Amino acid sequence: MTTASYPLPRPNAHTRPYWDGAAAGELRYQRCSGCGHVQLIARSLCEQCHGSQLDWKVSQRTGTVLTFTTVYRAPLPAFKDMVPYVIAILDMDEGFRVMANALPQARAGLEIGARVRIGFQEVHGMALPVVEAVQEVSA
Repeated sequence: MTTASYPLPRPNAHTRPYWDGAAAGELRYQRCSGCGHVQLIARSLCEQCHGSQLDWKVSQRTGTVLTFTTVYRAPLPAFKDMVPYVIAILDMDEGFRVMANALPQARAGLEIGARVRIGFQEVHGMALPVVEAVQEVSA
């Protein structure tokens, strides 16, 4: 387990299914049964049609790198021991986006368009999503 000196998420009634899934190694997202929209950030209403019929689904945890950046300057003092670190935005196969830190072993092959997999890293008792692996892209 890694000790966190930075702020961690605080699960609430809307986000509890997401964090319970993360603890079990699942990346959960919401799907609106009214319009079919998918969203990662847990809400009480669909961000597309504002319907309240949201179901929790389990992602296959695979996606494509939309973009990424290396952070060399800590945005807050709590992050100074982490720099440099890589943050990536991923288009997941189910249709939603995820922003996550890339683990050191995933950074070498990280490029826009690369196929990746989300894993989880335990930090101070919480499972946080991370870019775990880069998969070979077939031409």
